[in-house]
Amino acid sequence: MRLSRCLSTAVAFVVCGVLAVTTALSSAGPARADQTGLRAADPSVLRVGGTYVSVQSTGDGIVVRQASSTAALASAPARRVWAGASGLSDVWAPEIVRDGGRYHIYFSAGGGPARRMYVISSTEPDSGYTAETKLALPDDKWAIDGTLFTFNGQRWFVWSGWAGDTNVEQNLYIARMSSPTTPTGARYVISQPREPWERVVGNPYINEGPQPVKDPNGQLHVVYSANGSWSDRYCLADLRLRAGGDPTHVWDWYKSNGCLFGSHRATMMTGWDPTLHVDGPGHHSFVLLDGDIGTSPPAGPTFPLMFHAVPKGTPYTWENRYWYTGTFCWWGGTTYRRANVPGPNTDTGWSLKFFE
Repeated sequence: MRLSRCLSTAVAFVVCGVLAVTTALSSAGPARADQTGLRAADPSVLRVGGTYVSVQSTGDGIVVRQASSTAALASAPARRVWAGASGLSDVWAPEIVRDGGRYHIYFSAGGGPARRMYVISSTEPDSGYTAETKLALPDDKWAIDGTLFTFNGQRWFVWSGWAGDTNVEQNLYIARMSSPTTPTGARYVISQPREPWERVVGNPYINEGPQPVKDPNGQLHVVYSANGSWSDRYCLADLRLRAGGDPTHVWDWYKSNGCLFGSHRATMMTGWDPTLHVDGPGHHSFVLLDGDIGTSPPAGPTFPLMFHAVPKGTPYTWENRYWYTGTFCWWGGTTYRRANVPGPNTDTGWSLKFFE
């Protein structure tokens, strides 16, 4: 996706705004993602004041970096904050959030069907973390990619998991939290990989890497990764909660009609273009102030984004994934359509544009 394309239609949609136009005019050409020096997957980044904080798995442990920009994270010292525990090797996709003045890192660990979500906490971003605690998620099933957020005064946890005890498909689930470490009540499915464009690569079919964000109208979105992460069909798609909707009611969520950030035109939503420089962009991080969706960006300028991808021309393997810096902006007047389910067939509101 070219920034110039967004700007050429920004007046009609009143989305990318004057600040984005200024950015474009001062640049040498279309904005594109910058490959960092981090050959890794699953970036999780937040901003605290003028400092950017990232968390990354190292196989059997977790490291945190701090830098003055997202681009500088790759060269920042990596401080090990968790060194693993018996039976908890193979750490995946840690997510760092800030809640009540404390940092919480959520991660999954464990082999096969035993993989579950865990959390460590500290008052400092890169030291002093507690021992891991298993999150008592409802139904106690295989779970990955979980993160905490607050919406309308209620803490929520959203993650990717199995419905049962076998690897059929990965759904997105949500549950209430009574504290940053305590789930409460039932889990509710909010998305299943049932659309043709998110079933291009399967065994299993996948919805994962959910990232919450609020649009300029205050509506909740969960942007997630679809298709297998081992394939260059990996991409980002959007769930938008209807105005006044209940986050626990699956039919209050409307799904984008295709990928919003991906490298294959056949799976893209109409009006969204495939990437020019990378393959399989996915498992992103909205770089929010304090990691709080209450600080989600307004309509107008573009804002920082981090994601992993493989450079075009390079074999698509997990080992060839890098962290990239990119940007996104809100895109108004976008209709998501569905059929043969309860509730209205269409919902119009904000969507997102992602830029390399």
